[in-house]
Formats: sequence, C-alpha cells, structure tokens
Amino acid sequence: MTVREIATRPYDDQKPGTAGLRKSVAVFQQPHYLENFLQSIFDNMPQWSAGTVVIGGDGRYFNREAIQTAIAMAAANGVAHVIVGQRGHLSTPAASHLIAKRKADGGLLLTASHNPAGPDGDFGLKFSMAGGGQAPEALTDKVYAYSCEIAHYRILEAGPVDLDQLGQQSFGGLRVEVVDPVDDYAELMQSLFDFDRIRAWLADGHSVCFDGMHAITGPYAQRILVDMLGARADSVINGTPLEDFGGGHPDPNLIYARPLVDLMMSADAPDLAAASDGDGDRNMILGRGLFISPGDSLAMLAAHLDKLPGYRQGLAGVARSMPTCRAVDLVAAAKGIEAHETPTGWKFFCNLLDAGRVTICGEESFGTSSMHVREKDGVWAALAWLNVLAETGQSVAEIAKAHWASYGRHYFARHDYEGLDSDVAKRLIAAVQSALPELVGQSFGGWTVSLADSFAYTDPIDGSSASNQGLRIVFGNAARIILRLSGTGTSGATLRLYLERYEKDTDKLAWDVGEALAPLAAIAEQIGSIRSRSGRDAPDVVT
Repeated sequence: MTVREIATRPYDDQKPGTAGLRKSVAVFQQPHYLENFLQSIFDNMPQWSAGTVVIGGDGRYFNREAIQTAIAMAAANGVAHVIVGQRGHLSTPAASHLIAKRKADGGLLLTASHNPAGPDGDFGLKFSMAGGGQAPEALTDKVYAYSCEIAHYRILEAGPVDLDQLGQQSFGGLRVEVVDPVDDYAELMQSLFDFDRIRAWLADGHSVCFDGMHAITGPYAQRILVDMLGARADSVINGTPLEDFGGGHPDPNLIYARPLVDLMMSADAPDLAAASDGDGDRNMILGRGLFISPGDSLAMLAAHLDKLPGYRQGLAGVARSMPTCRAVDLVAAAKGIEAHETPTGWKFFCNLLDAGRVTICGEESFGTSSMHVREKDGVWAALAWLNVLAETGQSVAEIAKAHWASYGRHYFARHDYEGLDSDVAKRLIAAVQSALPELVGQSFGGWTVSLADSFAYTDPIDGSSASNQGLRIVFGNAARIILRLSGTGTSGATLRLYLERYEKDTDKLAWDVGEALAPLAAIAEQIGSIRSRSGRDAPDVVT
C-alpha cells in the first residue's frame, strides 16, 4: 500500500452552497474533481489527523465510488479511524448522532439531499464538525479559497474496503469500522419517544404510511415503525434505497410526493402519513384530508413537545429560518420562551442548540428537528407526530383546528422559479432590493409596509454575522413577502418567493391556501415584476 501525491489543477466552481457542494454526477466524475474538494477539506481540518471521521451517504449513484475515494484519502491524510455505514448508507441525522455519540472529530456526508439521482442526476458532498453540525460558512469559504489554488492531493493506493461486511478492517494505517446505519439512531429515537404508547395506539386500529421515496430512510422506517412499533408491514412504501431513487424526485412535498398526497385525500387514508427525502433530513406531514405545512408542523410540535418523554423538562426556546412562517413565534410567546429567526441553512441553528438556547427548530423547506442532533431529521418528525397523536388521542385535523383556534393561522406558500439564468435572477433581486427603501409606509391591498430590508443576522452566541440573506417586505403581523435565491441547486439559479398571511378571525381559518394568498401574490408581482423580469408566466413549483 502506497501513499501517492497526485498533481492536479484547481476547479473554480467548488464553492459550497447552503448545505455543501452540489453538482451533477458528470461534474463530480471529472478527473480529480472529487479528490480536489476532499483534499481541500482535509488540509483545512487539521484536527482530523490522527482522529476519527464518520463517512456515509444517501445511497445515490456514485455513492460507493466516492466513499472508497474518501476512505483512501482519509488514510493518506493521517486519519486514524473511519466509521462508515454499511453499504455506504447513513442518513444525515443518523450521521450527526453517530459523530456526537462516538465523539468523532467530524464527518463526510455524500449526498445531494432532495435532488434527483442516477447517472444524469446530481451528487453532493458536505462535511460536519465534532458534535455533528455542518461546517460554518467561514470554514466553507476557506475550503473554497483553498480549492481555487490546490496543486496536489494525497491518496492511498490499495484495494477497496468491503462496505457490506460489518466489523473492523485495516486499510493501511487506517482502522475502518463498518456499522449498521440504523442501530444507534433507532436507540436514540427510543429514548426520546414513548414507544409503548405508540405501539398501543397502532394496535388499537390506528395506521400510518411512511414514504421512503426509494431513498435512505426506508430501512430506518422499516426498523422503527414495523419491527419495533408493530405497524403493518405495508406501512412503509418505496422503502428500498435505489441508486436513482426509482427515477423519482426525492423531495417530500405536494408535487413530488403526489401519490402519498392523493392517498391522504382518499377514503382509504391512514391516520398519519409522512415522507422523507434523499438523505433523510426533510419531512412532509399529512393527516386525513389535510396537509400540515412545515411552519405549522414546527409550531404544533412546539406546542405539544413537552408531553413527550425526551422533552418533559420543557422547551428552552425555538428557532426558525427567516422565510419560515411566524407561527412558532406565537407558541414561544405563549410559553414565555425565546424565539430566534436565523438565515436559511441548518448550520445557523447549531450554536443555539449547543448553547442550550433552543429545543426545537425548523425551516419552511420541510425541515424540522430538535436538540437530539445537529441536523434536521425527517424520521424524528414523523415519530414526534405519532407520539403526539397517541398521547393526545386526537387526530391530525383536530390538533390543527385547535391550534389555529388558539393561535390563529399563518397561510403560507413558496413559489419556485427554477433554472433561471443566473444573471437574470441576480438582476431581478437587485431591482427589488433597490426599491425597498421607498416601500415603507406604502399601502397595498389594505396592508401597509412596516419593514422592507435585506435580512442580516448576528449570531447571539459567537457574534458572527451573515448579510444578504433574503429580501423582506413585511406588513406588520398581518403578512410578509420574502424573495431570495436558493443555495441548493446545481444549475442556473432558483428564485424563491415566499408568501405569508396571518388570520385570527375564526371565520377565516378554513380558506383554501391558494385563495387566501392570491392577493399577496398579486402584490408581490406589483412590487417585483417577477413575470416580466424572469421571463416566466408562473412558478415551476408551488409548495
């Protein structure tokens, strides 16, 4: 076994986005492309030398080859111990937990999350810190700068590691430990939730359907829901991970999980349905005849979480990303706890979680989680809802209606304009931003603008700052319009328009979401001229 130093040339497109580096498979398969980015990480993570690194992925196409490369480069860069999920599989929240439990120095996660997979699909790589949280922006910027100048990388020339065999293997001077990807995570879930109560609820004739979308969470749902909790064998659908996710788009929303939505609107609907995404960090929650928006799910779980075993000490605080609807803020106010508003990106929650300032947090992009890991967690969200249903004896619809009657309802939608020319998208944002100072005090459709700005954030724990995190047009407590460019795409630019409208009047709590938000969408068009500036008549996706 020989460590080789390979000459290379830099690529100029390895700047990580909101959650790591995401590109098409073809880009990652370019000579030295993956190796360059990995070496840039290793050379900027000196604490990994002689340390322990967790490695896993979502099982998508190119996952196995990339993990073999990552292990060979870890060996060449002095890592002492690698913990890798069997078959290379490890959900993002399970990896976060494993890093913390095993006191690892960090992790490499090979995933493009909710993006499509296969030879013509996408691939991705992100790295985590000790404790399981994503690398902070200052560090990813440093890695990017290094990647623009890299001249060589180091790799151990040796045969492949057997990713299918559980146990210890030697790989040069590196100890490779292949672990069951579900065991530690399932144990953690059992410590947080009342499995006996959920098991009894299911045995009493209630039912659940979990859509794994042929991605990473199928085995997790099978083990926990069916094997441990006694749900029916058919409770998990699309549960086998496939390299192309069965040709589907593993994004759990009303568009890409349409068959599950149709089931929940039918006479055969189970009590609860949930879906997760490619790497297991997103979730969608539905009850019979009812979709629970991510912001509502966050707020409703925050209202009930202290009834569950792992949270009976109460909530320290809550946090949401800026574009996420403000429903959870009202729950926090009622409970007398802190509510934090952060930029989009789970990394911004980690300092708050580490400091014990928040217990539950979430994003409008179908992400919800708690202090148990430093990533969003789709299976956790489904289990939390199951436990709430079992504990309260109420249906999803009853919980939602009671919540809206108590707190009011935040109607919310996100309009995505995908694949825009990057220059066109940037000009559109710049045009709206230049108009912001003149908007304050103006009235539109009976609503008056109280705030119009580009969102900036100062971390209350370490004082770090982030600017230009989205444009806000706020109409007091009544409504908001948000515009921002996505950081998770792999080609072109995605413009995201967020619409939020709050209603407290009991006669206005059962409106159709589209109808409720139509006046606000018209105002957004009036202010932003999105159709003419983007060249699009309508958004590509509405969720």
